[in-house]
Amino acid sequence: MSDALSAFQFEMMMMLRHLNHLHRQVQWQQPPLDRSAYLLLNRLDLSGPMTIRELREALGLDDSTLNRQTAAIVRDGHAERIEDPEGGVARKFRISASGRNRLIAERASYEEALERVTAEWDDGESRAFALLARRFNESFEGLENRRWERPAS
Repeated sequence: MSDALSAFQFEMMMMLRHLNHLHRQVQWQQPPLDRSAYLLLNRLDLSGPMTIRELREALGLDDSTLNRQTAAIVRDGHAERIEDPEGGVARKFRISASGRNRLIAERASYEEALERVTAEWDDGESRAFALLARRFNESFEGLENRRWERPAS
């Protein structure tokens, strides 16, 4: 392994550790969404209503896992099951208004925490880090052939 990849591996390990620590330090207005709910709601928010099949293809999870996770976000009022707006037979999951509000609040909490961490960075450093992180994530997505929608920048 090259020195660069060894250093990269070490920094990724440390980043995961710090992100978990950061998550525990956030001053949550309410208990945070669990990771699966946060990911599902982000996907529904970016992609619009999706069926279990579409979620399976997008996330690479099995139907039983997705049925359990979607049931939880519907039960908690963060999403709703709707008829396919395009007339298909399968029902779709759509983020609810309260789910979107919760997601927006949670994103803001994460952004405030990251702002504290990067307070001494200039805008160029923040943009460069975001671009490299996106490239890294898109490389994973390419290996899995599962592209994620991205928010408009």
